[in-house]
Amino acid sequence: MFKKLFLATLCLLSLTAFAPSGYSFKIGLLKYHGGGDWYANLATSLPNLIKFCNDNLSTNIDPEQGIVEVGSQDLFNYPFVHMTGHGNWVLSSEEALNLRNYLVGGGFLHIDDNYGLNPYVRPQMRKVFPELEFIELPFSHPIYHQKYNFPNGLPKIHEHDGGAPQGFGLIYQGRLVCFYSFETDLGDGWESYEVHKDSPEKHAQALQMGANLIEFITSQTQN
Repeated sequence: MFKKLFLATLCLLSLTAFAPSGYSFKIGLLKYHGGGDWYANLATSLPNLIKFCNDNLSTNIDPEQGIVEVGSQDLFNYPFVHMTGHGNWVLSSEEALNLRNYLVGGGFLHIDDNYGLNPYVRPQMRKVFPELEFIELPFSHPIYHQKYNFPNGLPKIHEHDGGAPQGFGLIYQGRLVCFYSFETDLGDGWESYEVHKDSPEKHAQALQMGANLIEFITSQTQN
């Protein structure tokens, strides 16, 4: 019954528990254990993305990001949770179950490798969905064709190892529940200029792709 109520709440986008009066919902930054720096982009990344979405998508997202622990029931108050970092990430069995229930119940997780997170993503998410494997999403996937069109998939924001950017997904019963962006670093691209001194073009590309993620998940919950 709780899961059904949660899904209905997501579909209406009326998550008022963590969204002050007047805002539709709040975006969460995932706090995790294992020693990795979940707080790597804490200052300006998500706040800049939220402002961009509110200005360009006519969304009404709370401008203040939430911070939510992966094992907390508070996770269920966020329709979109963003995760980043450079290092180790370890899920306990209880945290893995909580994250699974959140994603199965209608939530969405965006994992963004900030260079160094990649070795931990698949092993930990296998604890959450042992029956699923990440698949690389084709460039034709709707996530690349929302308000902003990315015919070649993810934009390349930061060099890292110089590889092509890749977008992977976990699909549960026909629904994309987790999107993993690799070799691009969208979250760094969302940061204010003084943090990484990205060009205006790269900053805009990162924000536009982030806006596509938000638009995609809100359309999923409304369908």
